[in-house]
Amino acid sequence: MKRTSFLPCAAVVLAMSTPAFAGNMAEPVVTPAPAPMPGPSPVSYGGDWTGFYAGGSLGYADVGDDAAVFGDEFNGMTYGVHAGYDYDFGSLVLGGEFELSGFDVQDNNTATEIDSVARLKLRAGYDAGNFLPYLAVGAARLQTSGAPLGGVDDTGYFYGAGMDYKVTDSIRVGGEVLQHEFDDYAASGINADALTATVRVSFEF
Repeated sequence: MKRTSFLPCAAVVLAMSTPAFAGNMAEPVVTPAPAPMPGPSPVSYGGDWTGFYAGGSLGYADVGDDAAVFGDEFNGMTYGVHAGYDYDFGSLVLGGEFELSGFDVQDNNTATEIDSVARLKLRAGYDAGNFLPYLAVGAARLQTSGAPLGGVDDTGYFYGAGMDYKVTDSIRVGGEVLQHEFDDYAASGINADALTATVRVSFEF
């Protein structure tokens, strides 16, 4: 009789204790995977030079010739206006420009005066961010007055280099050095040349 009563009691005790053990079991903790860290943003070292621009320049010119017809002091100030368009291909920037420069240059030996130079210019540059170093080449139309070339215009060519710097998105400043060649100027037998150095300010639009 004692053995028979023991079994039901044990079963009751076991049934009552089972929920307690179940409640005390530790539930598994799920650790969320760390969010992926964003990679570094790409850095662009190029600028955007595409667009129209126009501005002015101020500089200095030194004129000479191969026959020593002109004196050593055939030099003076220049001033001008320009307008052009650049297209940025990425690292290469190509553009065209028209420039008209007035000259305050007179030769005391011959009384020849350089009145103006009109240039049709091609430019090829490297996009270095806010800097644009470039090479320039093109045709130049020279207008003079006074003897021995007085009142005669002639066309030659020029080549040189320059650099622009973006001060803001719409303003650029720069400098340019150009060598001009006028072979047999107006059939006079004089091969004239002119070296100009200018500072420039341009506005983009």
